[in-house]
Amino acid sequence: MSIIYYLSIFFALYIFQLIYFKVADTFNIIDKPNQRSSHTKVTLRGGGVVFYAGALAFYISSGFEYSFFMLGLTLIAAVSFADDIRPLSSKLRLPVHFAAMALLFYEWGLFEQPWYFALLAFILSVGIVNAYNFMDGINGITGAYSVAVLLSLLYVNISVQPFVANEFIYLMLMAVMVFNFFNFRTKARCFAGDVGSVSIAFLIVFLLGKLILSTGNFTYILFLGVYGVDAVLTIVHRILLKENILEAHRKHVYQLMANELRMPHLWVSVIYALTQLFISYWVVNLPILAAALVLFLGVSYILFKRKYFHLHLSN
Repeated sequence: MSIIYYLSIFFALYIFQLIYFKVADTFNIIDKPNQRSSHTKVTLRGGGVVFYAGALAFYISSGFEYSFFMLGLTLIAAVSFADDIRPLSSKLRLPVHFAAMALLFYEWGLFEQPWYFALLAFILSVGIVNAYNFMDGINGITGAYSVAVLLSLLYVNISVQPFVANEFIYLMLMAVMVFNFFNFRTKARCFAGDVGSVSIAFLIVFLLGKLILSTGNFTYILFLGVYGVDAVLTIVHRILLKENILEAHRKHVYQLMANELRMPHLWVSVIYALTQLFISYWVVNLPILAAALVLFLGVSYILFKRKYFHLHLSN
C-alpha cells in the first residue's frame, strides 16, 4: 500500500473521530465520575469507537478478509456502545459476548481442535477482554498500552513469522494514535468507553491468538504480561479482602499511583507501556528472561501494595 493510502485512512479516521464527538455531545454520551474513576470532570465517552472504524477500514480494503472475526467484533462493539449509552443487563450482554467469542474461535479454526483448546481459549479471551476493560481508568493508559502491544505484534509479524497482513496492524496503530491525540492529555477530550476498551481487547486477542496458533509458541501471551499481573493480582487481593470483584473499585496499582501517590496520569500510562515493551523484547529474544521479568513484576506488585495500600484505606 502507498503512503497516500495510509495518509488517507489516517485523515478519514481523524474526521470520523471529530464527527463522533458531535454525535456524543448531541446525545449526551458522557462519562460521569464514579467510585472507580480517577477523573473528576464529565468527559465524552465512547471515543474508542475509532478502533472499530480502523478494523472496518481494513476489512473493506482487504476484500472482506476475516469476515467471522469482523462479525464478532461488530456484535461486541455494538453491545458495548449501547452499554456506554445506557447500562444494559448482563442477561443481554453475556449472550452477545459468547456469540462474538464463538465467531472469533471459528475464524481461528479452533473448533477443529480438541474441545479443551476452545475451553482454554475462552477462559483466556474473556479474561483478557475484561482485564483490558478494568484497566481503562486513567488518561492515556489504554492507548499507550495498546500501542506497545501492537508494535510488539508488528515486530514479530515482520521479523520473525508473518501471521497477518501488516496492513491490519498498521491501520489499528493509526486508529489508536488518532484516539491518543484526544485522550493522551492531562485533560482528555474523550474516554475510550466500553466500546473502545472491549473492541481493542477483542482485536488484540484475535491477533495474539493467530500468532500463537501459527507459531505454536504460547509464551507470546506475555505480550500482555503487565496488564495480566495487575489485573489478576488485583482480583486476588479483592478476594482476600472479601469484596465483590464485579463492583467498581480503585485498587489497581496504576490507580494507587495516580490517585494516592498523585503521579501524573500520563507518566503512569507511559511506565506501563514502556515496561510492556521491555518485556515483549525479551519474549521474542529470550522467553525465559521475559517469564522471570513477569514474575519479578508480580513480586513488585505485592511489595508495592504492602507499602502504599494504607493510603487508599485512609481516603
